[in-house]
Amino acid sequence: MNIYEVLRARGYTTVPEEFYTYIENWKSWYDGYVKQFHRYRIWNGMKYVPCRLYSLGMAKKVCEDWANLLLNEKCEITLEGKKEQDFIDSVFERNNFTVKSNEMQEIKAARGTVAYVPTVVNASVDEQTGKVNGSGGEIRIDYVPADLILPLTWENGIVTECAFGSHKSIKKDSYLYICIHKRTENGTYDIENLLYRDTKGSLSEVNLADVPGFENVAPVVHTPFTQRMFVIDRLNIVNNVDATLPMGISVFANAIDQLKGVDLTYDSYVNEFQLGKKRVMIKPQATKEFYTGEPLFDASEVVFYVLPADGKPDGEIIKEINMNLRTAEHNAGLQDMLNLLSSKCGFGENHYKYDNGNVSTATQIISENSEMFRTIKKHEIILEGVLIELCRVLLRMGNAYMNAGLNEDVEITVDFDDSIIEDKESEFNRDARMVQMGIMQPYEFRMRYMNEDEATAKAALPKMEALVSGENE
Repeated sequence: MNIYEVLRARGYTTVPEEFYTYIENWKSWYDGYVKQFHRYRIWNGMKYVPCRLYSLGMAKKVCEDWANLLLNEKCEITLEGKKEQDFIDSVFERNNFTVKSNEMQEIKAARGTVAYVPTVVNASVDEQTGKVNGSGGEIRIDYVPADLILPLTWENGIVTECAFGSHKSIKKDSYLYICIHKRTENGTYDIENLLYRDTKGSLSEVNLADVPGFENVAPVVHTPFTQRMFVIDRLNIVNNVDATLPMGISVFANAIDQLKGVDLTYDSYVNEFQLGKKRVMIKPQATKEFYTGEPLFDASEVVFYVLPADGKPDGEIIKEINMNLRTAEHNAGLQDMLNLLSSKCGFGENHYKYDNGNVSTATQIISENSEMFRTIKKHEIILEGVLIELCRVLLRMGNAYMNAGLNEDVEITVDFDDSIIEDKESEFNRDARMVQMGIMQPYEFRMRYMNEDEATAKAALPKMEALVSGENE
């Protein structure tokens, strides 16, 4: 029994299990090893030698870069009320949100979807009503990857009921914890908690009270909320695997061929140095010692190649072949593959540069018309809504379970600070030259870089001129 069978046995239907095979494949590319692709064999004339394709690991690099572009330490979430701001800041700090949220953006880029599931821990639950008492608890945010997110109902791509899984290790035993958020007839949400012991992939249900750490977890929690208490985050890319599903797809889901091209070219590049030293052609009669029959060469060594027996005793028995290295051709080919990959993943061309054996990110000023800028803004549409919704979920939980007295309708703004994608120094120097050339007015320069309004900037110019002239006297 697996998690899908558990849900089916309880009468739930979810996303087809076949879709999760795509997620597993994307995860393999993110890990840098896809068995069906990176494992191959070479015939050396005597036997097949197993080999592994060298990989640049560009899938992970792409995901890292998107995570840093979308959600970094400069992102600011601002709530209008100080009490509300302090509450959200404290919850985020306790849950290491600054670090974990960036990690989740990287996982989202790899697998297409992640979820944030706040829960109240260390609070008592009334056995009669199934309601959480509002004292002694604190909020914990569970960060859930795509392969453990199982939507149950959705409409227009918005998940309204969902099951979440997480793996737990307790006293050398492995468990699968499943929490199911479902609506009741009166419109509120119930949370069903299930725990299964995982024995080599075989699941067997256990009582929550019998497992350390789950003694105070009720089988069912009746919440007072009519809004969902979880937040689904996905990339703003159409799911062309199955457009009817509410799950996202990997940022490189449509660039698998390009990832293959990069690794094939890089593997050829590396092997160029390994095999370019020389190849040794050997006739069959030279592979074994004449009297004992003991092998004279390592059959697993791909440098040697045993020629087919032709029945001719004449000719060279062993012949060296020295290769010419094609470094320039491989560098050019690898750069072409990287350009294709960066374009398919939304960065535009020339985002990556292969130089001196390393892949670096090109320094560039990102204009509003560039492909990268447009892609960033597209993804931020969903991400901004996710962060705001998460804050509102936390505010509701603070009021319901901690009597925090918070304004749940407080205005919330998200500043992503896209300066991370701009070369600020280059932009400053460019605009300074434009002032010198008369293309930009000095007061416009001050408005842009000193955050002054037009009147203030114009008023400051005579003072600046007087100061400069005084220094020159």
